[in-house]
Amino acid sequence: MRHLNGTKLILVALVATLGALLFPVWSYADRSGTGLANLEAETVPTQWGPLSATDRDFLTKVRLAGLWELPAGQQAVERAPTQAIRDAGDHLVVGHTDLDQRARDAAAKLGLELPNQPNEQQQGWLNQLTDAQGIEYQRKFVNLLRAAHGKVFGLIGQVRNSTRNTLIRELADAANATVLDHITMLERTGLVDFDAIAADAAGTATASPTGPPPPGNAAPPSPVPAVPSGDAILTSKPSAPPRTTGETADSTATPRTPHSMPMG
Repeated sequence: MRHLNGTKLILVALVATLGALLFPVWSYADRSGTGLANLEAETVPTQWGPLSATDRDFLTKVRLAGLWELPAGQQAVERAPTQAIRDAGDHLVVGHTDLDQRARDAAAKLGLELPNQPNEQQQGWLNQLTDAQGIEYQRKFVNLLRAAHGKVFGLIGQVRNSTRNTLIRELADAANATVLDHITMLERTGLVDFDAIAADAAGTATASPTGPPPPGNAAPPSPVPAVPSGDAILTSKPSAPPRTTGETADSTATPRTPHSMPMG
């Protein structure tokens, strides 16, 4: 009896283990709310191709970006504390005027409603810029806008890679060029806090980086011998060639002149 009871316990344990292994497979296979099923459930057909939830979110965010970045650029042009800030503001105005028109045209064709006011967070950024003065204003202008552009840059790549809608694909192409231009102009001011950007990106990362280890044990580079300048070479006296055994100096010999060397 004890042997039979032990056998039953082993069988029950095996069945429970098998069930635990199979449950995740059953629970996630061919069920709605996950993966491809989720994508198809949130996608609607249009004459320009399927329009997904990510596509619609992207279109809304392009519009929202223009609603606060365009007035921020106008303010920078008007206040113009430095030429670099003025140039960055001018690029924001020109870029978002064009991009906003593209977004509204696409939304009209797709029958989508877009916001007409910046959201609460964006309005707060505009208020910060309005209240700031001097170098504080310049730093806030550059870093608020650089951070916003950097975050939407990732979304543009995701949408451009996965969208099946030609209107959204064209908008992503235009947004990619515009956002990269704005990032470049903001960085040219020399006021971007790259440490803060890196820390923010690390705080939202969901996976550890898998690059090669740092070169902690790498040997130091060999010292490079100093090379004299062209002037030093030209003004220095040529060294006499070594004498061989039994050779005597000939005072009547014609002295050698060094070859002329080009100035680097």
